Amino acid sequence: MNLAKFKDEPWKTSHPAYEHCNLAMSPAPEYASSEVILSSLYRQIGLKGASEGSVPQTGRLLEKEIQKSRNRSTMPEAATLDANTFNGLLHSVLESPKLPNQSAKRFLQVTPLIPQAAIFSGSARLSSNSWPAGGLVRRMIRLGSPNQETANKLWRDLFDALSVSSGDDIFARFLKEEIGAWAPTPTWNLIELEADDGIDEVDLQGLDYPAKRFVRDLDATIAAKDAMTRRQWTSLLEAIIRIAAVAHITWLCDVHARIWECVRSTLSGNAPESADEVRSRIYPESFQYFSYGDKALLGIKDRASAFLQARLGLNAALWAAQEVGYQNASLSSAHAIVDLCSFLYSNSEKVQQTGVNDTLVEVSERETRTLLCKKGIGSNIMEFARHVLGQRQAANPVLRGYDQGFALRKRGTSNSSPWVVGLGPVAILALVHCSLAGTTGPRSVRRLTQHLAGYGMIIDHRDIATNDLGHQLRLLGLVLDSPDAESGMLLVPPFATGQENIA
Repeated sequence: MNLAKFKDEPWKTSHPAYEHCNLAMSPAPEYASSEVILSSLYRQIGLKGASEGSVPQTGRLLEKEIQKSRNRSTMPEAATLDANTFNGLLHSVLESPKLPNQSAKRFLQVTPLIPQAAIFSGSARLSSNSWPAGGLVRRMIRLGSPNQETANKLWRDLFDALSVSSGDDIFARFLKEEIGAWAPTPTWNLIELEADDGIDEVDLQGLDYPAKRFVRDLDATIAAKDAMTRRQWTSLLEAIIRIAAVAHITWLCDVHARIWECVRSTLSGNAPESADEVRSRIYPESFQYFSYGDKALLGIKDRASAFLQARLGLNAALWAAQEVGYQNASLSSAHAIVDLCSFLYSNSEKVQQTGVNDTLVEVSERETRTLLCKKGIGSNIMEFARHVLGQRQAANPVLRGYDQGFALRKRGTSNSSPWVVGLGPVAILALVHCSLAGTTGPRSVRRLTQHLAGYGMIIDHRDIATNDLGHQLRLLGLVLDSPDAESGMLLVPPFATGQENIA
């Protein structure tokens, strides 16, 4: 691969330094829902041998076996339910709503209440090439943890929480045995979190970013498991994952655009002088991705578009540097970026002779639709954000209220109504709990707004008393109105346990 081949196929193959960067967008996001991410997480953390691509086929085979048993009036020896009852369990009690454009498709889709259900349900696609959405959570845990040891501990704690044990409610334990009888699964064992030596922990030290906030919130969510049923807990977990995942992807888009700005500035003759300068330029001190009550997708689209332009620019610069003789290039730390910029600056004439600027201009003009997120990678990022954050639009009207952990809601009832930032009841419960983790007693609603800011969601604490967030907080019993409190409202811990002893 070289600059000429990159010019012909700019999206096909990235430069190794870009592809293996510790801040690479890996896995590359596509369509997913919160349930798809949780199902994939089950497979990533404890179901070795259960691949993403095998899920649709396993679901079809299970449907056939159930139909055979119904026709023959038989059932597995270890099963408690007959075939008709088990079929009703999957298609009624555990049914997860299909999207309106999936209403005519026949496939098995159930709530990912327990790991065993992830064997036959919860794939991003109905084909064999689904992306591993759960790998995104694994990546966020490693990136958000201060070191590998801390990440390993949280990964093991998450595995224990996702396991169905004697501490879970009786329905979850029953499902584990029943689904295991009808659909034998791989043994549920911990798949260790692989070491990632590419992460520069010094670069990220002292910074606030979505993955770091997610790691703390995940710890708090795990601590609250014993205070509720498994279905309630998995709903809280999904709510935190979906907000953190989209915020993380948006943050990565922002960082990539800032790295490209450094490199582009160097190509124009202004190289950064030190690693500290690069670090301050590529990592945002604060970020505002979603404004509560306003449209959200346009802001995400702008950042996705900037990311795509950065991807083209960085790859073009890396291929050009390689042609000039730069070896072992890297984008995984501020020091590595300074080294790249210093080389480009010192060899500016040779780099310009490769035609890197003309190549970039030509490719950008040719790939306008992709850069505008109308197809390809950008379209996938937008679809990911819309379906992960947005309230599930159910094909079956009966299941219209199924999703309550959303962070985007329709402003009206029309299909063309815009998506605006607005938290569902479950998301509010989860965020209030996490914002109060490590405290005792009530706190001001300002603490919640500061917590939301950790994910780039902006809301003025003075507006809460009069907007729909304040209304829902009152309905859920999560606030005390007090004239002595800031804004007249105090947050109340939603659960009896899990608030203390969390850093």
